[in-house]
Amino acid sequence: MARGLTNRAWPRVWREQPLKKSYDVVIIGGGVHGLAAAYYLATNHGITDVAVLEKSYLGSGGSGRNTAILRSNYLTPEGVAFYDRSLQLYKTMAVDLNINVMFSERGHLTLAHTDAALRTMRWRAEVNKLQHIDSSVIGPEEIASVAPSLDVSDRPRYPILGALYHPPGGIIRHDAVVWGYARGADHRGVELHQKTEVLDIVVAGGQGVAGRSGKGPGGRVTGVRTNRGDIATPLVVNCTAGWATLLADMAGVRLPISTRPLQAAVTEPVKVFLPTVVVSGSLHVYVSQTDRGELVFGGSVDPYSNYSIGGSLDFSEELAGHVLQLMPAVSKMRLLRQWAGLCDMTPDYSPVMGFTPVDGFLCDVGWGTYGFKAGPVSGETMAECIATGSTPKLIAPFSLERFSAGRLVGEKGAASVGH
Repeated sequence: MARGLTNRAWPRVWREQPLKKSYDVVIIGGGVHGLAAAYYLATNHGITDVAVLEKSYLGSGGSGRNTAILRSNYLTPEGVAFYDRSLQLYKTMAVDLNINVMFSERGHLTLAHTDAALRTMRWRAEVNKLQHIDSSVIGPEEIASVAPSLDVSDRPRYPILGALYHPPGGIIRHDAVVWGYARGADHRGVELHQKTEVLDIVVAGGQGVAGRSGKGPGGRVTGVRTNRGDIATPLVVNCTAGWATLLADMAGVRLPISTRPLQAAVTEPVKVFLPTVVVSGSLHVYVSQTDRGELVFGGSVDPYSNYSIGGSLDFSEELAGHVLQLMPAVSKMRLLRQWAGLCDMTPDYSPVMGFTPVDGFLCDVGWGTYGFKAGPVSGETMAECIATGSTPKLIAPFSLERFSAGRLVGEKGAASVGH
């Protein structure tokens, strides 16, 4: 037991409890999405007989491996409204959860290096304004005043012609967000079970064959099997990344998702010189600076499906070259480490949320490269979905059936590198 300076044992942030034989709701995935759903179920709806199952430790997946950029300047009206609600929840999170999540409103610059990119930025700006989001297109001179370290001259191979500037964007401490939701859920009676791997989802009824499990579409959930024993439950929520399709297959639900790594890296700390988040879709790079002074940067997902969470030399070489095109002055900085997280990509770069053909099996998956920023609103709306048995308006566009109905929500132009 860890002890503080007063030689008294530090209290646990959340409890370790025995696994019960049954729960009203089982949430699979102990990241920000699963924990937020559990927290809002208890806080907003009084549903506390809930178990969150995590096969590793809380926050061990994408929630602990992302670059924690927040914004709401998306391309579609549906996406803008959804992510803006999440950003508002992040802004009040420190008070709501009574924990310093280190939210820092920095502003967000999405650079345009071509006429086509500049047209897309103007399109996004108009969509944002119609949704009452602070977002506008600015020129090189104003870009230089916002981020003086950027090279806005005509010397680079890809000169900066303009940018979409989103002042409300920023960064946050991702670990603190996980800890805050975990502690809040635990204090309200939710059980958090680490080192608990789901081996199968038990479905009664249904016909036909779907997925590797051989279970057919339809039917209803009756429980889950884990490495610590079986659990009876009428409701299972899939809040995983990387393993979303595997778990959905267990329930007999097919998801149009491919899994790809997204790599990132961090430098040694230096005096803060980059006051805003900078993204370049043409150069496939984004960069921000932490309060401690490290540069955190990354690019687009790897061009192939894979489950690797290690870094590659190809990535670091390409990324370094692109960062130096934007900020030549950082050439002397040393790269300390790099890593990767798993991203579940859908055909339209939007998530899959809500009910499925299997009664009692819900999904909050397919978040691609932008799942962390959606954590609070996803938890809030999924909790409402579970408690009321109906789909909230904010997540209705992201239903699984949109793929068969041809109602895609195309966010690629705003989400492919704009993490």
